[in-house]
Amino acid sequence: MSQTISINDSQRLQLKPLEIPTKLLLGPGPSNAHPSVLQAMSTTPLGHLDPDFLGVMDEIKSLLRYVWQTENPLTIAVSGTGSAAMEATIANSVEPGDVVLIGVAGYFGNRLVDMAGRYGADVRTITKPWGQVFSLEELRTAVEIHRPAILSLVHAETSTGARQPLEGVGELCREFGTLLLVDTVTSLGGVPIFLDEWGVDLAYSCSQKGLGCSPGASPFTISPRAWEKLQRRSTKVTNWYLDMNLLNKYWGSERVYHHTAPINLYYGLREALRLVAEEGLANCWQRHQKNVEYLWEGLESLGLSMHVEREYRLPTLTTVRIPEGVDGKAIAKQLLTEHKIEVGGGLGELAGKVWRVGLMGFNSRKESVDRLIEALGQVLPK
Repeated sequence: MSQTISINDSQRLQLKPLEIPTKLLLGPGPSNAHPSVLQAMSTTPLGHLDPDFLGVMDEIKSLLRYVWQTENPLTIAVSGTGSAAMEATIANSVEPGDVVLIGVAGYFGNRLVDMAGRYGADVRTITKPWGQVFSLEELRTAVEIHRPAILSLVHAETSTGARQPLEGVGELCREFGTLLLVDTVTSLGGVPIFLDEWGVDLAYSCSQKGLGCSPGASPFTISPRAWEKLQRRSTKVTNWYLDMNLLNKYWGSERVYHHTAPINLYYGLREALRLVAEEGLANCWQRHQKNVEYLWEGLESLGLSMHVEREYRLPTLTTVRIPEGVDGKAIAKQLLTEHKIEVGGGLGELAGKVWRVGLMGFNSRKESVDRLIEALGQVLPK
């Protein structure tokens, strides 16, 4: 007879209902969710093929087209974190041997390099110091040299806080028969984006940053040009779970079962997108810009400086230089333990050199800035 593993009395007494302390999440993500988003996620789940849930999926598609400013028919949420949506763009667009040119100016450019290589791409890179951006002339030179099937750029580099200008890049790509793939993980919902106007062919994002939802339902879109390339593949998409040929049958008119969607996360994403639409996209962008400028003023009043040139700074994430002689990790820990405020540390080349301060979605408010600046004034060495 099998022996059952039991819980002893002391362990049983510790099994209280879950209690999580409230903290202000001003790091690179996740950000705090709006109360109505939290309420939506606690709604009773439906079946993943229930007509009412399929209606929620349709609303998500429509709202995502609005916040991305695109008319791409296949615009969906991938059931997974932003990295899953990132991999979906690579898995569906890259065939073995394809030349893929990737702009690397931070941590997530390097992640794209790794992913594309795993799918058999002939990966080429153009690089910049972390915190800088590529000019259109630099991109043109690289495209002329490498003649890539795909050019991939990070619109909002989460590791550096830099915003890559995309005006004119789509026209450049079309001149050379190249698809344009863009990372909008830290820009969607907080930074002006015009996918169709810019000629972007594939884009992905996440739910837990500018949209202010829980991670796990990640936006993905593919243009008709990129869809045609997908249909011309000589081999199946290597990743079954992320194969858009299959997912299109679930999200499209056929409604063929593919996987059990994270129902309540989709509820939250739908509500988060509704809030953006209710505020108005232009107003949402303006709010993020106004509040981040207020943040910069507060940081400068404490004698702190920013890593990225003002022209290219993100309104959603700011990299703040750690002053000489200051232990950045110790300050971040003190903010968390004493003030219940989370800020992020640097990654890669910027490790130990910057703090990453996010001001995204519901958290992009004057009150968030005031609380952070007051706390920093207390914990920073005089």
